[in-house]
Amino acid sequence: MPGIRETRRLPYSAEQMFDLVADVERYDEFLPWIVGVRVRSNSESEMVADLLVGFKSLREKFTSRVLKNRPREIEVIYLDGPMRDLDNCWSFTPIEGGGCEIHFSVEFTFRNRIFEALAGQYFDRAFRKMVAAFEARADELYGSSRPSATSVA
Repeated sequence: MPGIRETRRLPYSAEQMFDLVADVERYDEFLPWIVGVRVRSNSESEMVADLLVGFKSLREKFTSRVLKNRPREIEVIYLDGPMRDLDNCWSFTPIEGGGCEIHFSVEFTFRNRIFEALAGQYFDRAFRKMVAAFEARADELYGSSRPSATSVA
């Protein structure tokens, strides 16, 4: 299954970043292409949510189960939608001296292999844009205590 992985160091605490990522209800306020959100159920440890993704006149609904292990990890399990599979995992590790390191991975499989080959070319760019949107949201919510985030290879 194709996938993308990213590690970032941010000046925010693991708890702050966990809260930002777990706040699925607000994704349509800051994530590109998310045009609607419906949370079906939500508890301290699990959520089921529908995301409506739109680009121009195209609209697709994705349903996912979000497993929350506060403040260390969020795992998103694809339940239904136009793809065969789309799972991702966030982990948040405190850094000595402040801030945290975030590990994010996403794995995806399209139902149509030809579409997967075509869309896969753009998935990396879309992924990077989404990561940047989370970072900008953290800056907006928590302020910036250092000039910028750093990427870890």
